[in-house]
Amino acid sequence: MKALRIFSIATLFMAVGTFAVAQTKTETFKVSGNCGMCKTKIEKAAKDAGAKDASWDADTKNLTVTYKSSTTNTAKIQENIAYVGYDNVGATATTEAYDKLHGCCKYERTAVATDVAKADCPVMMVRIAAKRTERKWTAAK
Repeated sequence: MKALRIFSIATLFMAVGTFAVAQTKTETFKVSGNCGMCKTKIEKAAKDAGAKDASWDADTKNLTVTYKSSTTNTAKIQENIAYVGYDNVGATATTEAYDKLHGCCKYERTAVATDVAKADCPVMMVRIAAKRTERKWTAAK
């Protein structure tokens, strides 16, 4: 009986551990930017959106994020990065957000805009646009 109880508890711990690990995702996507100041802002925006870890490479323009899928997703992270002024494959920054960037952070916008147009989920692009409008409306209150 005691052995059965120990076996049951061990099985429960293994199941919970497997479930917790399965929720962690790591993804990499392009984010426009130029310098160390961009790196700081991009990584902070990703973490503010729920990423556990974020690392942006200025040479490749790749951002690698690790997050728990139960608390956030790639679309939320990409939207938050665009909100602070940086275009990426999932969301385009508003002109107002881009104009607020420091001079050294202003990048060529056409390259990522082309990638965004090729995004394989047009529904997500509509959701992102709706969120931006909602954010502006909420801020105006």
